[in-house]
Amino acid sequence: MAAAGHPAAAMPASEAPQPRIQRPADGGVEQALMAIREEGLTGRQLRMARRIAQKHGLEPNTDFEAVYLLRLKGIDPFQRENALDLMVPAESTAQGQPKARPADRPLAIQPQLPQTAQQDSQNLPATDTRSPAERRAQEVMAIQKDMARRRRRRMRMLFARLAAFVLLPTIVAGWYFFTIATPMYASKSEFLILKAETSSGGIGGLFSGTQFATNQDAIAVQSYLTSKDAMLRLDEDEGFQKHFSQPDLDPLRRLEPDATAEDMYKLYKKYVQIGYDPTEGVIRMEVAAANPQVAADFSTALIGYAEERVDNLTARKRVNAVKDAELGLNEAEQARRVAQEKLVRLQQDSAVLDPRARIGALQGRIETVETQLQEKNLQLQALMDNARPNRSRVEGVEADIRRLEALKAEINAEMTAQSAGAGSLAETAVQIQLAEADLTTRDMMLSAALERLDQARRDADSQARYLTTSVYPLPSQDPSYPRAFENTLLTFLVFSGIYLLISLTASILREQVAN
Repeated sequence: MAAAGHPAAAMPASEAPQPRIQRPADGGVEQALMAIREEGLTGRQLRMARRIAQKHGLEPNTDFEAVYLLRLKGIDPFQRENALDLMVPAESTAQGQPKARPADRPLAIQPQLPQTAQQDSQNLPATDTRSPAERRAQEVMAIQKDMARRRRRRMRMLFARLAAFVLLPTIVAGWYFFTIATPMYASKSEFLILKAETSSGGIGGLFSGTQFATNQDAIAVQSYLTSKDAMLRLDEDEGFQKHFSQPDLDPLRRLEPDATAEDMYKLYKKYVQIGYDPTEGVIRMEVAAANPQVAADFSTALIGYAEERVDNLTARKRVNAVKDAELGLNEAEQARRVAQEKLVRLQQDSAVLDPRARIGALQGRIETVETQLQEKNLQLQALMDNARPNRSRVEGVEADIRRLEALKAEINAEMTAQSAGAGSLAETAVQIQLAEADLTTRDMMLSAALERLDQARRDADSQARYLTTSVYPLPSQDPSYPRAFENTLLTFLVFSGIYLLISLTASILREQVAN
């Protein structure tokens, strides 16, 4: 089909030579070649165009010129039928004429590689006299220059962003810290809390001399000194707001005359720093002010507030201890009175005044009767040992024994028999003995209650916690704040980190959107 459309394409280039197309000298060819280069043709397409151009008897110097010459003749080198023209039979005659191939024999593609163009003195010189290597070198150089230009532009943009978002804020912060910021003088102090020595035993006594005994008190004092309550009291006594409202302070450190308590508290937390070390039990405090003497006065006042507060932490406990001791004493007195009344009532209800003495007397009588009874039994035994005992004497001894046994039974009955309206003498004696033991116990409890009340009153009147100042606050001679270099460096690091974070986030988002 391609041979029917183009007769010149059906015959070899050696049999149908065609003259080389003359290139105009006005630069139109170069523009056309440049347009072909910008089409982005692949190497395979360019080689195919070179082979098709040679098939048609053309003599291009480059692959792009081959495309240009074919298009100039009205041939599209990338059409399917033009590509099929390159397929020739696998066998040909010696004269180059194709033989008729069998219908079942496949066609073979013979590669028609581009050949070096023969220099013809009759051909006119091309306007582009550069060699392919020179053009490639020039194109590579142009690409490198473009990359360098883009790199320089990106570096300029990077330095501009760094200057705008990092260097400029750092310069402003350094200018403020070195020239504008008001110097602040810090007064440092250290104090600890001690517990009053007590005679309490047990596990609590093991920690009485260590920092664990006052750990809660130290934490409570630290919380109080950093609270708004301490700030308001310091403002009332020492004029905290008045000092920080002076017009010679810089705007960032100065309080407005109508500043609220919240604004004062923010400034108070900034210039009153308190730390507690639980391993040593020491509270460290640093107070800063525009005047060194004022800073020392603020620190001394806060230490006084802390000592007063730490003593008041156990005041309610001590007052309650006194109340509980008084209540226990009243209960002990009431119980002792009840026990004493019970003993008196038992003594009044009994038949004798002292049942135990009466029982002792009866027991003595029983012992006497038993002694006599033993003597009579011995006497009777001696009479019965005779061969012919005197009957009258034996009967007299036996009568004495019967009388002594009756007397003993009567005495025992007197101790155990119940009288009218009361129990037996022995039962009454036991009840009186129990009542006396109860009264003795109540006396001991009353004595303990009295001692506890006395101890509670002494504890209430004495100081339970002591605040000992190990480092006294003194006026500073050199300003402690601001730390200009450290603050400027910190500002630089902070803005650098923020810029780096934003840049990484933007790069990641840009890559996600591009993909």
